[in-house]
Amino acid sequence: MPVNPTYPGVYIEEIPSGVRTITGVATSIAAFVGWSAKGPTDRAQRVLSWADFDRYFGGLDARSVLGYSVYHFFANGGTQAYIIRLAGDDATAGTVTLSSALAVTAKNPGAWANAYSIGIKASTFDPAKFQLTVVNSAGVKVEGFENLSMDINNARFVETVINNESLLVNAAVVGGATTPPADTTTPEPLTGGDDGTVLNPNDPAFETLLDLSDANSPLYHLDRIDLFNLFCIPGESTAAVLSALEGFCRERRAFLIADCDQDDDFSDLDDGPDGALTGDDGINAAFYFPWINAPNPLKENRPEAYPPSGFVAGLYARTDTNRGVWKAPAGTEASLRGVTGVSIPLTDGENGVLNPLAVNCIRTFPVYGTILWGARTLRGNNELGSEWKYIPVRRLALFIEETLFRALKWVVFEPNDEPLWAQVRLNVGAFMHNLFRQGAFQGATPRDAYFVKCDKETTTQNDINQGIVNIVVGFAPLKPAEFVIIKLQQMAGQIEV
Repeated sequence: MPVNPTYPGVYIEEIPSGVRTITGVATSIAAFVGWSAKGPTDRAQRVLSWADFDRYFGGLDARSVLGYSVYHFFANGGTQAYIIRLAGDDATAGTVTLSSALAVTAKNPGAWANAYSIGIKASTFDPAKFQLTVVNSAGVKVEGFENLSMDINNARFVETVINNESLLVNAAVVGGATTPPADTTTPEPLTGGDDGTVLNPNDPAFETLLDLSDANSPLYHLDRIDLFNLFCIPGESTAAVLSALEGFCRERRAFLIADCDQDDDFSDLDDGPDGALTGDDGINAAFYFPWINAPNPLKENRPEAYPPSGFVAGLYARTDTNRGVWKAPAGTEASLRGVTGVSIPLTDGENGVLNPLAVNCIRTFPVYGTILWGARTLRGNNELGSEWKYIPVRRLALFIEETLFRALKWVVFEPNDEPLWAQVRLNVGAFMHNLFRQGAFQGATPRDAYFVKCDKETTTQNDINQGIVNIVVGFAPLKPAEFVIIKLQQMAGQIEV
């Protein structure tokens, strides 16, 4: 702060440097959507490991590909995901009413709740208090809550404690009851929980829940989380649905990983993906073929075919960590873990037909195993000539956009003149230079690799009058070496003179 000198001597004043360090955002937080028999339906639930998914959503279920895809995501390098559970309208939550005084209901619908029971025991110190325990089918106590009260004014009011702290059940006082429920000699089971209709990708009931024209679509739970970068609906292959999801992802600076249909073969795709997928929003999506064979833990590890999106999202995350978002998630380093091969082996010739049409092929090679062998967005068809032809180029741009969007909020309401512009150039330039040093751009010098402009040329007096500051950032992206050409020449014998 400014110094007000009052006596002869030396004064110290600290002056802000204007440096506001810009830290890049995460690039591989995945969002998965699908049916499961357990788990919250009112939010996008974050899971940080397969154990988290198992705890919240019940792990693998032979009726749904969701659990398998999340398993493949974490097995291939994924570290963070959000899960949106879809459930049918006919799914119901298990419940039990204790002594006509307290109703205990499962947190979310599904038959899973029928495996749990509720025990009540009065407090030995205060007859107005009681203990509630949740017991599983093996008789093991999984949750316990002490000193609960039926008095709404008490700090340990049963509804407040259970509804906020339990992961399994909610509680509700029945009819204004004030007396605690009677002790249970044996825990009383929750009943009436039902999984309802199993919703499979490409089914009308499944796709109805993906309808973005419905303001209550579960997909909008993603607007209540901080950030997601990758979007997967394992097994969904209806072109009209995926086309709408491309726009959904583009608006949120996310990237859609689209699955082919399980029954697709080379002849179905030799004209490229459905035209609905290759529109302008296709820059934020990539299409993978074919499905991948992997062991099924629920069937003694016998191999079955699974949609590629879970594997691919995990590989994206691993590549981002090891090499950076500017590295194409493909090539001999992009080997998939926990797979036995692909459902449809492709030849070089078939790959050569599909690749220029923006179909990213998954292939199995000796030594390297099963790898991703394509890195094009759905605007990557050669005839389109899009500047966003390649996945790493587009994802790098999304990374820079999201980072600067978040990092430059401090600029709002600052005086719009040269001191502000200089600070912007300093901070954004430092961020871009750091990316240059990591090898994210083309060029031997910073001048060749990127530029940051924010001055009187980008922001005119009319802009200033309207409260606008214009920042122009440009970069020279690295594009993958998709075709390696080796030229051989036979040397003629040298003639001595």
